[in-house]
Amino acid sequence: MFKKHILHSILFVFINAAVFAQNSTSCNPQWQIKPVINQGFILVHRISIGHLVKGYPTIYELNVSKPTWGDKIWQIENNKPDVGISLQCIDFKNPQQLGYSLTVAPYAEIPLNVIAKKSRVVMRLCWGLNYITKPFDVQTNRKNIAIGSHFNSFVQFKWLWHLKINESLRFEPGFAFSHVSNGKAKNPNLGLNVVSLNAGLNYLIPSKKSRSQTSCVDSSTCVKSKNELLVFAAIGFNQREISTPDLKVITVSGAYQRNVRNTHKFSAGLDLFYDENYQIDYQNEFLNKPTGFDKMRVSARLGYSYNIGRISLPIEMGYYLFQKSKPDGYVVSRIGVRYYSKSGLVVHFGLRTHFAVAYNFEYGVGYRFYLK
Repeated sequence: MFKKHILHSILFVFINAAVFAQNSTSCNPQWQIKPVINQGFILVHRISIGHLVKGYPTIYELNVSKPTWGDKIWQIENNKPDVGISLQCIDFKNPQQLGYSLTVAPYAEIPLNVIAKKSRVVMRLCWGLNYITKPFDVQTNRKNIAIGSHFNSFVQFKWLWHLKINESLRFEPGFAFSHVSNGKAKNPNLGLNVVSLNAGLNYLIPSKKSRSQTSCVDSSTCVKSKNELLVFAAIGFNQREISTPDLKVITVSGAYQRNVRNTHKFSAGLDLFYDENYQIDYQNEFLNKPTGFDKMRVSARLGYSYNIGRISLPIEMGYYLFQKSKPDGYVVSRIGVRYYSKSGLVVHFGLRTHFAVAYNFEYGVGYRFYLK
């Protein structure tokens, strides 16, 4: 498990640094501090986790962010979002079996209307690293069949309203969906989902220096072509049962991508999976080990990505064109985050699922080729 935590942590730090590097500016940035409290409920997506619900969870947040000023093209395209770091604690109201959830996560809050008004609808995209204090333990915590590891991935989608009180203060009510999962890196892994209403108070720390006007807009994140080819390779790990050895998953992917705008990308491609878990399913079904290409699974996929500068957030859905055994059906999907460098190098982190059931995390690198 340690090697997976190292991979996850390195990628988290890299993406976090990339978010703030995009927002760096020499024009006297302001900072914001936002405490938020959320009250909600655990979404019982499997009857088998119903016994873990003992009350209504509370999420406590402390967010530190800064507004963007429009001196970079990605900021203008996303209506000058706020970017920052969120520290969160979830009290599941079940300290014996679920304990508490501690999260550190970068985020972007993107206004959904172009014109800044006293009342403005905003969408938050947040993905980071999570620690659960009371995961499953075969000796001391057998009833927690939702989460099997201390370290997990955290995803949060939030919709909120900016209600301006004065030049330094905003009230921010909204609602959120928060998800904790280890991507089946360690069983059990049904995951925990919290739906909540929230209220925040955002205090803007004014700059002591006057801000100079931007003479030009940095357009270095503009794509060079409407058409591009993305190839990447990734490795992942999962478990078949509780306390069983780690099984490798190697993915090789190639896709054509169409840049409709800098912020929107559509894709179509093929994924090739070398999957040790699948090979066990094959052996159980056919009573002999797979050989040659029978070890593989191949899927064709379609995808959409929302882009925030060099950060891309893909959602992809695929269909297995080739698999001799069918333990997970025919449909495979992926959500993830990618960083596109100037040189064409791509860093990829994804979560592969079958019908919304996590299968494995993917840690990979690739390259983007521009097509004329």
